[in-house]
Amino acid sequence: MEVTVNGKPEELYGNPPEVGDQLPKFKLEDANGNKVKTANILGKVTVLTTVPDIDTPVCSMETRKFNQQADKFPDAQFLAVSNNTVEQQKDWCAAQGVANLKMLSDEQLSLGYAMKLYMTNMGVLARTIFIIDKSGKIVYRQIVPEIAQEPNYDEALKALEKIVKRVDD
Repeated sequence: MEVTVNGKPEELYGNPPEVGDQLPKFKLEDANGNKVKTANILGKVTVLTTVPDIDTPVCSMETRKFNQQADKFPDAQFLAVSNNTVEQQKDWCAAQGVANLKMLSDEQLSLGYAMKLYMTNMGVLARTIFIIDKSGKIVYRQIVPEIAQEPNYDEALKALEKIVKRVDD
């Protein structure tokens, strides 16, 4: 599969999973250095976003926007994944006041390879949003075609609202 980076084509490692597919097995690392496996994610509706580099403006903005939405969906968990180091992610979360979603590091590229979201020439993950049901089935997929652009938040949140209740402030 191909996406673009500032208009230049960039190949992904393969073809990412489709709606209806089961979430593949992978291992990530949380802020405390604990391993988070696919099995640890199951049991709750999950919004799983991947971003190329948390320390860039678009990735930062996207992650902050999902952090703001997370408390409106108490029956869902929000996970943001990049292949930044755990330390870089902790520093970013502290600076941004992000506490409603969980940042996970894919520094080892386990998710990147398992979900075919790794951009091999750039060495980072593609910008994506996946919504996964409690059993691990992918029920929504958005692969942002141009990495330098933000995703369609409204579309993703509407898909989430079809599965879990939204609580307005």
